[in-house]
Amino acid sequence: MTPYQSYVRSLAEVVRDGHRLPMGGFARPTHPVVRKDGPQVLIFSPHPDDEVIIGGLALRLFRELRWKVINVAVTQGSKKERQVERWTELQKCCDYIGFELLPTAPGGLEGINPGCREKHHSQWAESVQCIQEILKATTPHVIFFPHGNDWNVTHIGTHQLLVDALGKMGRAFQCFTVETEFWGAMATPNLLVESGEEDLADLITALSFHVGEVRRNPYHLLLPAWMMDNVRRGGELVGGQGEAAPEFLFGTLYRLRRWREGGFIDVLPQGKFVSKGDDVATLFRG
Repeated sequence: MTPYQSYVRSLAEVVRDGHRLPMGGFARPTHPVVRKDGPQVLIFSPHPDDEVIIGGLALRLFRELRWKVINVAVTQGSKKERQVERWTELQKCCDYIGFELLPTAPGGLEGINPGCREKHHSQWAESVQCIQEILKATTPHVIFFPHGNDWNVTHIGTHQLLVDALGKMGRAFQCFTVETEFWGAMATPNLLVESGEEDLADLITALSFHVGEVRRNPYHLLLPAWMMDNVRRGGELVGGQGEAAPEFLFGTLYRLRRWREGGFIDVLPQGKFVSKGDDVATLFRG
């Protein structure tokens, strides 16, 4: 027997024990008071649960800078019989983590996928207009949305929806854009952001409020492993091929750019690691 057998066994035992933990139902913790004059951050979530899966950076903006974070529920899932229940779960999740919640339409938008964009032009245009109105009403400083190859058709559709809406906002509109990944890995992330143990535990707890989904697939228990793999990949994808990984365990990969004068512009001269001790505000200046 080698010490690695004990190492693997202990990891497996922790995950097995996690299956016995309760889902949701936890008391709402105390949240920081949002700055009245602070910037607004929008997370455009393809499905209920994406807001916390990719929410490591958004949570830091809320907790460390006291910026208002609003989760925009682009859809409420494709199963109509579950949409009301998923909305209730989403409300409880956002209340726990401290994000505000904004619906797009009763039951969420429908047809957010490349096929609808290609074939059902009037329906797609209505969805784009919905997002435009949200952007105009909130004037966000930062928006989060999936990258264009995030595998799941609704994730890809949400990317296309945001790009189309941004393109109709006029050349005066600008904001920072943070593209996210979950189902499909980004080829060119430029930002790896650490989550501390407390933040990660709270993200998992919030995710557990999506009871119907994590009962089907307990991905909340595997969020630490996913974040650890982000650090493995990000060490070289963000830091450079052959470079050492940063000295933290848990992180989320993003692509940070800016939308200005009708298009994306780069804002980072090179990939960047942001540890839990770094000032995240520096990413969104200028």
